[in-house]
Amino acid sequence: MLKLGFIGAGTVGTALSVRLSSKGYPIAAVSSRSRTSAQNLARVVNGCRVFNNNQAVADNAELIFITTPDDAIASVVSQIQWHPGQSVVHCSGAASTDILQPAKGFGAQIGAFHPLQTFASAKQAIENIPGSTFALEAEEPLLNTLKDMASTLDGHWVELKASDKVIYHASAVIACNYMVTVVKLATDLWQSFNIPPHQATQALLPLLRGTLNNIDTVGVPQCLTGPIARGDIGTIKKHLDALHQTAPNLLSTYRELGLQTIPIALAKGRINQQQAQELQAILEEVV
Repeated sequence: MLKLGFIGAGTVGTALSVRLSSKGYPIAAVSSRSRTSAQNLARVVNGCRVFNNNQAVADNAELIFITTPDDAIASVVSQIQWHPGQSVVHCSGAASTDILQPAKGFGAQIGAFHPLQTFASAKQAIENIPGSTFALEAEEPLLNTLKDMASTLDGHWVELKASDKVIYHASAVIACNYMVTVVKLATDLWQSFNIPPHQATQALLPLLRGTLNNIDTVGVPQCLTGPIARGDIGTIKKHLDALHQTAPNLLSTYRELGLQTIPIALAKGRINQQQAQELQAILEEVV
């Protein structure tokens, strides 16, 4: 197998190196702005050497992952002398391979390998990688190598063009990061009846897990439940009145989410066009 190197020993670099090493990929070298981070990675990956500079990693590996923060990728790539026969891959979700052009100028192959997963810590990231989808951008033969790597990690892959990357990443932000925001807004409402955030979160978690399970097993739009799915106009009016009194700052968010939910309810088939128009009128009504 190709000898791999990692420039950047944060959460993503550590998780990928540990998982790839466990599947038989030799991790030959690592460097990082923090030598401690690089040493921590090397301790959990057999045969990995820590280097003080990025050029040494490039000189000791055949496929080099750049797992630095996104803003540092272009600078890192431009400071290294690459050579033909090497492959250089970044793990950014939003950036295309365009930022790796300096490496391509030296004759190296370039690619992107983004795990569509949330990584709050290295330990949690290592556990979450199996089953994840990887967004790939590369030309052959590197593209085939990255496909094999995703499959070896017990994952799936999708091939993206450079022009797809930003919208792809925005989708991930909506599904992942903004779900956290929505949960925070929901738990804030519980404080109006004196339930603290932690207790509110614990109460809502089974509901969230049930929703995810329904999305997985039943799929959208059939998994949609609730007052909009039922065309329950009276309940929506009560919600709007209560929010107006208790949390007026959430009214616009509630209205917009409701409006985006109406087409899903229509697709499910539980409401008709007239009910959809009535719901829309209520949610668009200016108070």
